[in-house]
Amino acid sequence: MQTVFQINTTGPGLYEFTETVSAWVHGTGLLTLFVQHTSASLLIQENADPEVRTDLAEFFHRLVPPTTDPSMSYLTHTYEGPDDMPGHIKAALLPVSLSIPVTTGRLALGAWQGIYLFEHRTAPHTRRVVANLS
Repeated sequence: MQTVFQINTTGPGLYEFTETVSAWVHGTGLLTLFVQHTSASLLIQENADPEVRTDLAEFFHRLVPPTTDPSMSYLTHTYEGPDDMPGHIKAALLPVSLSIPVTTGRLALGAWQGIYLFEHRTAPHTRRVVANLS
C-alpha cells in the first residue's frame, strides 16, 4: 500500500506530520517514508517540547550557514540562492527515509516521538513524502 503525503512549508524548521501518517496506517507491517527532495530531510524527534525543534533548527543553521556567511565562501553551487547548497549539505547529513514498525494499526513510536519533515530552504515549498506500508 502506498500514498504520497504533501507537506507545505513556510521556511526552515521541523514540520510534524505524525497525525497524518497515523490516520493512514492500518494493520501490521513496516512503514517506509521517503522524502522526494534534495534539500529536506525526515526525522523522528521529540514532539512534547517545541524548544527541541527550535534548537535543532538553530544547531543546523550554525553548523551549515548560508553561502553568504564567509565560512562558506568555498562553495561553488550558489546560483539557486544562499540557502540552496547548505540545504543539500544538511540533507546529506540527515536521513531522507525512515522505517517505522506498525502494530495493529498504530505507529510503534515512543511516548514523545513524532515524525517530522525538516525543511532546509527559506522559501515556502510543497514537499512530497512517499509512504509505503508492507
